Amino acid sequence: MMAARSRRLCWFAALLVWLALTAEAAAEPPQLDTIRDVVLAIHRCWRPPPSDKAGPIDITVIVSFNRAGAILGHPRITYESQEATDNDRLQYRVAVMETLQRCTPLPFTEGLGGAVAGRPFAIPFKTRKSPPRTEEKRAWLQPKIL
Repeated sequence: MMAARSRRLCWFAALLVWLALTAEAAAEPPQLDTIRDVVLAIHRCWRPPPSDKAGPIDITVIVSFNRAGAILGHPRITYESQEATDNDRLQYRVAVMETLQRCTPLPFTEGLGGAVAGRPFAIPFKTRKSPPRTEEKRAWLQPKIL
């Protein structure tokens, strides 16, 4: 009876150790290994301002990172849609900077960190909504009367 109980305790302890190890591995964010991964990670953090505060515009930011994935220097806005109002520009600039603060430092692999350290990334945020689809006018079809 004592042997069966100690076996159960052993299995229970092994299960707890396994759960602790898998939970720790799941909690760590996956490391970024390519430039595409970096851009996708930043776009996953992107939250444009609500449509009642600003109209949709396109905006591009240039940002550099160090080896550890932290922002190096000051990000710079290099493009904004021409039709944007001053309020739209301000709201989107704030949203871009909040995105960068929320996402960084990025979890670079050692190889990617060494490759991209100090190099500028131009990251576009396209938030334009497509124009509404126009209905096709079938004026050129004449109904046949039999």
